Amino acid sequence: MNVEQLKFTPISRDSVKFLGTRPIPAKPYYDPEWFELEREAIFRRSWQCIGHVCELPDSGSFIRRELEVLRASLLIVRSKDGTLRAFHNVCTHRGTQLVEEAQGKRSRFSCPYHMWTFGSDGELVSAPDFEQFNLDKEDCALKQVAIDICAGLIFVYLGDDPPPLRDWLGPLAEQMETLPVARATTFSEYSYEIDANWKLTYDNFQENYHLRFIHPRSGQSACAPDNPFGYPKEFDFIGPHRTQTIWTNPNPDPAPFLSTAFARLVPNAAEKGLLDTPYGRKYFALFPSFFMLGTPLQNFVHIVYPISAEKSRGVIRLYWVDDDANASERFGREALMVTARDVHSEDVHVIEAGQRGLSSGALTHIHMQTQEALCRHLFNIVEEMVETYRNEAKDT
Repeated sequence: MNVEQLKFTPISRDSVKFLGTRPIPAKPYYDPEWFELEREAIFRRSWQCIGHVCELPDSGSFIRRELEVLRASLLIVRSKDGTLRAFHNVCTHRGTQLVEEAQGKRSRFSCPYHMWTFGSDGELVSAPDFEQFNLDKEDCALKQVAIDICAGLIFVYLGDDPPPLRDWLGPLAEQMETLPVARATTFSEYSYEIDANWKLTYDNFQENYHLRFIHPRSGQSACAPDNPFGYPKEFDFIGPHRTQTIWTNPNPDPAPFLSTAFARLVPNAAEKGLLDTPYGRKYFALFPSFFMLGTPLQNFVHIVYPISAEKSRGVIRLYWVDDDANASERFGREALMVTARDVHSEDVHVIEAGQRGLSSGALTHIHMQTQEALCRHLFNIVEEMVETYRNEAKDT
C-alpha cells in the first residue's frame, strides 16, 4: 500500500461555503402546515422512485405502490406490448380502488364494486349496462401517471409537465447506469415506519458526523488512523441532487462473518463483471428522498417516503444480478441484508428522539456544520421550492 492511498484530506469549509452557514429553522421539521406545502411544492413536482423493472418481468405483471404524501395509490403494469405504464389505482366509474394486492399478474383489472373492467393498457374493456351511461369507453380509461426508467429503477411524476427524467438527473443518470442495479434481476428488501419527519430521517443517512457515536461497532471498518471518524472524501452538488464519495479504508477490519460473506460473493460478481464500476464508492442522493450506494457486492438503495409531518416510511433494498448461484452466495446475500438492518436499527432511536425534541417547540433553529453540508443543501432546495410555490399561489 503506497503512502498516497493512505492519505485523507478532510472536506474544507470553503468548499461548501456557497451553501451558507445560517442556523436552519426547526419548524419545517414538524409543522403540519409546512408539510402540506411540501406535498405540492416538493413531491408533486419531483420524480420519485417507486420500484424496479425486475418486479414486472412479464406482460400483465403489476405492482401497487402507495405514495401517502400525495394520497395516491398507483398501479404499475407491463402491458401486452411490453411497455411499462403507470395509472392511478382508481376506477373511473366512482373512484373505487381496483387492486388491493401488492403485486401479481393479470391481463385485466376489474373494479370490485360494479365490475368495470380495464385492460393492461388502462382502456375500459367492459362495464355492465354501459349503454345506460351517456359516455364513450375511450373517455373512461384509467388516469395515467408519467413514468420513466433509469438504471432499471422506475420513477413516476404526479404533477403537470414533467421534465424528462434524464434531464432532471443530469450526469448522474449515466453514472447510475454503470451500477449493478441497472442489471438487477432480484433484490432483498426491508421496510420500516418511523415516528420522524422525512427530512430528519433522510438527513441521518447524509452525514457521517454521527458515525463514531451511534455506530462505534458497525462503523469501525470505515475508520482508520488517517480518517478516524470515517468522513467522506468529497461532496458534489448537481441541481437539486447531491453526492458524496465514500472514503476507502485501505485496511478494513470487518467482523469475521462479514469477511466470509464478502468472500462468498466475490467470485460470482467477478464473473459477471460487477467489480469494475467506477462509481462503486459514490453515494447518490437524489431529490427529494432517494439515496443509493453502488458498491458492487451490495448495491444499496434507501428511499424515505413521507406519511405525515412526524411520520415516515422507509424502504431499503439490496439489488442483485441473477438468483443465488449456490448456498454460499445465498449466505453472503443474507448476511449483508441482516447487517444493513442491524446498522439501521442503531439509527432509529436517535432519529425519533430528535423528532420528539424538535416537536416540543423548544428550539427555533438547528445547526449544521461542514460534515452536514448535504443536509443543508437538501433544506436549501426544499425551502426554495416551497417559497416558489407560495409565490405562485399568491399570483393566482
